[in-house]
Amino acid sequence: MPKFEKLTLPNEGEIITFNQGKPNVPNNPIVPFIRGDGTGVDIWPATQIVLDSAIKKSYGEERKINWFKVYAGDEACELYGTYNYLPQDTIEAIKHFGVAIKGPLTTPIGGGIRSLNVALRQIFDLYSCVRPCKYYSGTPSPHKNPQNLDVIVYRENTEDIYMGIEWEAEDNNCLELINHLNNVVIPKSKNLKNRSIPNGSGIGIKPVSKTGSQRHIRKAIEHAKRLSGDKRHVTLVHKGNIMKYTEGAFRDWGYELAVNEFREDCITERESWILDNIQKNPEITIENNGRKIEPGFDKLTNNKKAFICEEIKEVIASISNSHGDGKWRKLVLVDDRIADSIFQQIQTRPQEYSILATLNLNGDYVSDAAAAIVGGLGMAPGANIGDNAAIFEATHGTAPKHAGLNKINPGSVILSGVMMLEYFGWNEAANLITNGLSKSIEQKKVTYDLARLMEPKVEPLSCSSFAEEIISNF
Repeated sequence: MPKFEKLTLPNEGEIITFNQGKPNVPNNPIVPFIRGDGTGVDIWPATQIVLDSAIKKSYGEERKINWFKVYAGDEACELYGTYNYLPQDTIEAIKHFGVAIKGPLTTPIGGGIRSLNVALRQIFDLYSCVRPCKYYSGTPSPHKNPQNLDVIVYRENTEDIYMGIEWEAEDNNCLELINHLNNVVIPKSKNLKNRSIPNGSGIGIKPVSKTGSQRHIRKAIEHAKRLSGDKRHVTLVHKGNIMKYTEGAFRDWGYELAVNEFREDCITERESWILDNIQKNPEITIENNGRKIEPGFDKLTNNKKAFICEEIKEVIASISNSHGDGKWRKLVLVDDRIADSIFQQIQTRPQEYSILATLNLNGDYVSDAAAAIVGGLGMAPGANIGDNAAIFEATHGTAPKHAGLNKINPGSVILSGVMMLEYFGWNEAANLITNGLSKSIEQKKVTYDLARLMEPKVEPLSCSSFAEEIISNF
């Protein structure tokens, strides 16, 4: 047990341990919580009472969370001193107890930590950010059919531009790097031809590794395996058409993982086309199969035609017995889409998607866009998951002008708590909360952010009253 400078441990409770990335959760776990800045003062008490009530109703005295208050953000600075936004106490507590939940956190002022959220993800190697985007009936939405969108965004959390490896324009290190790239690296790189970086540029590095990509996509595929029907579907979202060696590599490594590590459980989109063509016409030739899966097949060079025909032969030889005759329809489908296309697809063809596996920056964009379709960030939960820790969190900001007014929507953190309960395997309590929340919204018993968008207008509930309403609908 670590020694804490200014924290008070609960009187009882046990530690959550991990085995090969899976949590072993006792019936009375100790769970650190960070109240959060700004409206966290309102949101956390509402969240805690909902979680505790659902657990008690589901399991009586058999199960209980022992909450352990830890500090980050402005509240940490008040206790630990100016600019101490993320005390060592908090880091040690989360490391020891394994799972934490937090409200929104402020962006630190001054040097050091750029983002507390990013810092926590990097410190604990929480490499997958999981953001479900699901519509709750009655929630105001600008879309005509928001109920058609039910996706889970898996956003890689530790690499990409968000690693924060960048230099300001005119910084000496930046100038030295530009000089080295322009005069040494680029001239040696045949594919870069005569390109050069303009003087006066800021520079950022976009690292994307095979290990980082595949461990993240592995979690997405494992999640899809637990689903049923058309929801057993993982889409690799990328900009590989432009960034071939980072975003494109992410896509390629994803397919490689699917067909090597998950061969019995997965089918790629192109493989499904090939096998489906054979099922529909067992006499189809290799060339005609190629014409169906590759637009403009007859206009391709002979080498490209031969490559496609070899691809088809390989699929037939390797998986026609195990995956053919429609058996592939019960497996996890893995496909890919260009990132800008997916923004259109989740609006125009939302039913076609289930799990979107993305790199860091694209995942940030896509998850917020998807959240807007189903009702906004006030109803969007999030989890950051690694092999030895997990943190569940608000996905919205601190909204300081609303702090202490007891009016903010606690839905994001409450639903993040639901994700935590599901992570524990406490599904009965999780289902109580989602059903109670759904009923409250259908009854138009909501906070101001939703009430002001409803027709006819309804009287909004306070943050605490909304929590009580959810509990009354258990």
